[in-house]
Amino acid sequence: MEKSLAAYFKNKNVLITGGAGSIGSQIARKLLDCKTKLIRILDIDETAQFELEHELLKEYGRNGARFLMGDIRDHLRMKRALENIDVVFHAAALKHVPSCEYNAFEAVKTNVQGTQNVIEAAMENDVEKFITISTDKAVNPVNVMGATKLLAERLTISANYYKGDRKTVFSCVRFGNVWGSSGSVVPVFTRQIKHGGPVTITDPDMTRFVMSTDRAVELVLKAVQMSKGGEVFIFKMPSLRIGDLAEALIDELAPKYGYRPGNIKTKIIGIRPGEKFHEELMTEEESVWARETKEMLIVQPPIELPGFTLKTPGNLLNVPLTEAYVSKKRRKVTSKNVPLLGKAEIRKLVKEKEVHNAHH
Repeated sequence: MEKSLAAYFKNKNVLITGGAGSIGSQIARKLLDCKTKLIRILDIDETAQFELEHELLKEYGRNGARFLMGDIRDHLRMKRALENIDVVFHAAALKHVPSCEYNAFEAVKTNVQGTQNVIEAAMENDVEKFITISTDKAVNPVNVMGATKLLAERLTISANYYKGDRKTVFSCVRFGNVWGSSGSVVPVFTRQIKHGGPVTITDPDMTRFVMSTDRAVELVLKAVQMSKGGEVFIFKMPSLRIGDLAEALIDELAPKYGYRPGNIKTKIIGIRPGEKFHEELMTEEESVWARETKEMLIVQPPIELPGFTLKTPGNLLNVPLTEAYVSKKRRKVTSKNVPLLGKAEIRKLVKEKEVHNAHH
């Protein structure tokens, strides 16, 4: 934890929606590391809350974490949960592509109406900073989950001029697959290897952006400090081929479960409803408003906001996009045209994740 981040959060009251999930719980840990004054962890999953509470008690002893049961669909609950809060991390969402595809009404209630509830509660409580955690699937969405997350982003950005003279600053962060998170393919492959296969692959040439949980959380915390309102912060991430990921996991994990890697078969099952072959981090249109730092791409709001001039983005954002990261022909960032991780690098990620799991 950087000193400036620790200093920033030390005297803050923070609420994390979806706080018992893979991203939310790791944000909570980082905030506990920098002795944040109060952390409210709100979630609807009672079991996940119970388990996290015991983990944090074991790791940090009596701490500033408070556990709140609640559904972001419930506006009154959100209003109460956000009382005296300075910073909101909005991570609660329905995230599984197939389940959102088949339960579209529910996805809208949580990801769209739920986000609006949290935004309105933040305005009513005059919160300082509000960060919506989004996904690369919100870029040119082809599925219900992506479309609802795009709307969640739009609601968050437009809240900056819906709020009137309230002080709340609303921004988004957007990243790809978080390594080993509940919505990712890694736990699925791991279970299949544990049972001796087969490992089911949609298509070996399909590509996905990937990043570690720690890296994702680092982006979220930095975004809070940097946000002035209306930005979408996007971490620069490598991507990988699904076929390479499956092979690396089989090589690394099969011996641990008593199998020879060569005996674990793979089975190609084809693309599922609502899946893209390659993901995108930013649309061509967004790239017009994007600026770049060493670690991230920052999309400025394409709408005029109070005190935010589009023509002069300020010192922080004055670097033009590099062709090394953005496709030369089109200013577009896809998982096909960024650096791909090799099998050795993927195996390293597998090992790091296992060490991390052993620690927690």
